[in-house]
Amino acid sequence: MFQERTAPVYQASATEVTKEEGLMLYEDMVLGRLFEDKCAEMYYRGKMFGFVHLYNGQEAVSTGVIRAMRRDEDYVSSTYRDHVHALSAGVPAREVMAELFGKATGCSKGRGGSMHLFSAEHRLLGGYAFVAEGIPVAMGAAFRSKYCRETMSDENADQVTACFFGDGAANNGQFFECLNMSVLWKLPILYVVENNKWAIGMSHERATSVPEIYKKASAFGMHGVEVDGMDVLAVRAAAKEAIARARAGEGPTLIEALTYRFRGHSLADPDEMRSKEEKEFWHARDPIKRLADHLITYGLASEEELKAIDQRIQGVIDDSLEFATTSPEPDASELYRFIFAEDV
Repeated sequence: MFQERTAPVYQASATEVTKEEGLMLYEDMVLGRLFEDKCAEMYYRGKMFGFVHLYNGQEAVSTGVIRAMRRDEDYVSSTYRDHVHALSAGVPAREVMAELFGKATGCSKGRGGSMHLFSAEHRLLGGYAFVAEGIPVAMGAAFRSKYCRETMSDENADQVTACFFGDGAANNGQFFECLNMSVLWKLPILYVVENNKWAIGMSHERATSVPEIYKKASAFGMHGVEVDGMDVLAVRAAAKEAIARARAGEGPTLIEALTYRFRGHSLADPDEMRSKEEKEFWHARDPIKRLADHLITYGLASEEELKAIDQRIQGVIDDSLEFATTSPEPDASELYRFIFAEDV
């Protein structure tokens, strides 16, 4: 019989979010979903090249964590599936789309492409193509915050870092090394495992002796939690608690969000490894539809209001595409620019 591991059900109350907060969360997830849909369209039309890893289905994790943080103050470290993390962090859709087209107006000046989005202005530390590569970078940012506050006596240095990575990264050495150091130094960091069940084509259950990743936190004396990654309100609640602990100097938290990507590993993946039954099970848990149901059920929004948001965000996506396609290519004379930090 088909069975899936799912997180405990989160019982959101009628006062879980205000109308303003609920609509903000909904808008952020819709922005991510429609942006990725447009990327798929452009890729299959031969307008976008290279590796493109989409985030469809996982929006509750990005929105739930990043939108609970301080925009342009706290740090975000991503993976190669980084488009939606960038959008949630505040990087304009225009700049993200332009980067995917390799244009000079992109957030990485056309040098990074899909897997290497970066924005110093929005404290986005980058997307990383190698599995687990961003974990030590994120830990370094968290160390900076603690060092500035405690050694340099900067009372404003209470920034928190959110480090995103997939289930496959939790088997890599950097993961264990950084968890150990983070606890020793009580660093203000959230390690967010987006467990979507598949590391490219390898099932998480087949590759991991202890599938419950959050339990690995206990080996280091770290606080670890399991959360329904298809429920933005559940993710948000866990993130807010972890952020508060981090700012209070209580150290790191490992959050395992059980989620699912609705598309293949990348747009070049025919997605033949996963069963139809598995896909149907997770599609029925669509995070955007679940939040919409919550907002309507508790009278925080009407179907008309949500449809209006959908239409407005589609306009933002269309504008980003127009901006990207009409933006200039990087000039050949600047081939060696942006290699070093001082050359900006």
